[in-house]
Amino acid sequence: MTPIPTLIPATLPAPTRYVAPAGAAVPAATRTPSPDGVRRPSNPGDSGPALDLTGDAAAGETIFAANCAACHGAQGKGGVADPGSATGVVPALNPVEASLKNSDVKIFAYNLDLFIEHGSTPEGPSPVFKMPAWGSSNALTPQQIADVIAYLISLNP
Repeated sequence: MTPIPTLIPATLPAPTRYVAPAGAAVPAATRTPSPDGVRRPSNPGDSGPALDLTGDAAAGETIFAANCAACHGAQGKGGVADPGSATGVVPALNPVEASLKNSDVKIFAYNLDLFIEHGSTPEGPSPVFKMPAWGSSNALTPQQIADVIAYLISLNP
């Protein structure tokens, strides 16, 4: 099996890149569902190239642990404080918000991809953390994003 490249601390962007300055006005993710009833990220954009790839959930678990668990918690269980956000915590991904989940795996993957690809800022007066734009910033490759999506879907059968 070919090893999956992952970001190591030396190659990660500075954490301050994902922290909003105190008092900064930032757009919020729409907690109000879109016309199709699904919450969308605050940052615009369509799905990325990861949706055309087959993800590997095992590889995605490793990538998630290295890049996502610091905010979303181990195995996506959540519980990480996000002062200033409407909910006060970073969203859990296990289980994922009900409006994002879909019995059609392609739709479920699309819903997740929008957040991973373009990032999002949570609703609230001054959230400390925002979801990085892992895809559009090229911080993760399309294959890595496909792997993370496969992992998240495996956590939400």
